[in-house]
Amino acid sequence: MKIEIEQLKFRYPGAKEFVFDGLDFSADSGITLIKGFSGCGKSTLLRLAAGLLPPASGTIKTDSPYAVGSPRFLQVEVGFVFQQINLLPLASIERNIALSLDMAGRSKGDAKYWLDLLGITKYAKKMPQQLSGGQQQRASIARALAKSPSLLLLDEPTSGLDDLNTDIICKAIRKSVSQGTTCLVASHDHRLDSISNDILDFNTFLPVEEHLQTLV
Repeated sequence: MKIEIEQLKFRYPGAKEFVFDGLDFSADSGITLIKGFSGCGKSTLLRLAAGLLPPASGTIKTDSPYAVGSPRFLQVEVGFVFQQINLLPLASIERNIALSLDMAGRSKGDAKYWLDLLGITKYAKKMPQQLSGGQQQRASIARALAKSPSLLLLDEPTSGLDDLNTDIICKAIRKSVSQGTTCLVASHDHRLDSISNDILDFNTFLPVEEHLQTLV
């Protein structure tokens, strides 16, 4: 999927400053790593790309037949892994994935492949709270990948994880992108640099907040 953002302006309700004031950005199939200091808008950009937040002005276009932010766009085209993971707490890992596939109209047979690749097949019948943080993160990524999204949005997918968990997740992301997915990854993790096809670094053109300038 190709995504094109032109002259995007956005600020949160009640805020005086814009998070983005005329942002131009585009991405095609492959992995684009979005970097920058905390609060620069990495997570906000992912939500705007999905259509979960409405821009004040500007355009967000894709080659999908569904409008950005519409229920079908989110159900069929988008795989989103939030920092908070957001697995359904009262459903098993297997059921979490099955529900996502049902909404996207995908075959349930796709789930096993991603569970195996992410090393969590033996936890499929367990509830999210029975898994460690790293296992929950891998389950959340398996849920997103199983629906074969055209647009994969990952918000800090390896935050706080050890090298083994990170390697497993990187392998799964690369496999998804090899099937034509456009992947945007918001992260501080330099371990992801090696798998990126492109990098959008907000530090290169956004002003650093005053309280951080002494650390630069």
